[in-house]
Amino acid sequence: MENITALSLEDLVDTKSLRILGIIGARSGSKGVPNKNIQPLAGKPLMAWIIETAKRSRYINRVIVSTDSEEYATIARQYGAEVPYLRPKELATDTSPEFEYVEHAVEWLEKNEGYEPDIVVRLLPTVPLQMPEDVDSCIEELLKDPEAQSAVVIAEARQHPHKALKLVDNGKAGHYLVTYITGSGRDVTPIARQSYEKAYFRANVIVSRTEVIKEYHSLTGDRVRYHIIPQERAVDIDSSIDFFIVEQLMKQLKI
Repeated sequence: MENITALSLEDLVDTKSLRILGIIGARSGSKGVPNKNIQPLAGKPLMAWIIETAKRSRYINRVIVSTDSEEYATIARQYGAEVPYLRPKELATDTSPEFEYVEHAVEWLEKNEGYEPDIVVRLLPTVPLQMPEDVDSCIEELLKDPEAQSAVVIAEARQHPHKALKLVDNGKAGHYLVTYITGSGRDVTPIARQSYEKAYFRANVIVSRTEVIKEYHSLTGDRVRYHIIPQERAVDIDSSIDFFIVEQLMKQLKI
């Protein structure tokens, strides 16, 4: 990979000729925080932050929001995104696989507009602290490597997976505590995190070649590149307390 990283992106790809589509998924049904994706965060609806991030990308040249709500669609358009259709209700349930709305978007745009992107960038409104350079660096990771099928923004895990615990039935209407990885009670004993190999989680930007979506029915193929961002830019809003945490981080980061 040394030769790939030594070359500039311009040496490898004519980025101006590429169709790079940003897709933001924002369904209206949220049980934890009702209408979470349009709740105010630092003076803007939550989804506005990721729309503006996508619009400021050097490479994304079209931004759409996939939503099942006319209200959400109106707000998305106010902040510069396209909403060319409303997502079918069956693709906007609590149990709908995330991949399906991306595949639906690609198929709808090709069928109704004759538009087929070269690269699809899946973004989420619940990760508002991501920067345009985070998105662009991830796109570059994919474009610089012809063998890569996708790339993902990741951040180091705040809690290592080896520390995860679970309850197991003891067969006597009670439970024992064991580790999630080994299933052992002895391993519940704390171990210094420095002894673990680093672990990472998705920070919810996924960059895919369109053919991967069509052929694999997945956002990622077998060869996945990555871009690492700081933990504070990867906070994913899932509850009311997360809104408070992100607003405090915004003050600290001067966003």
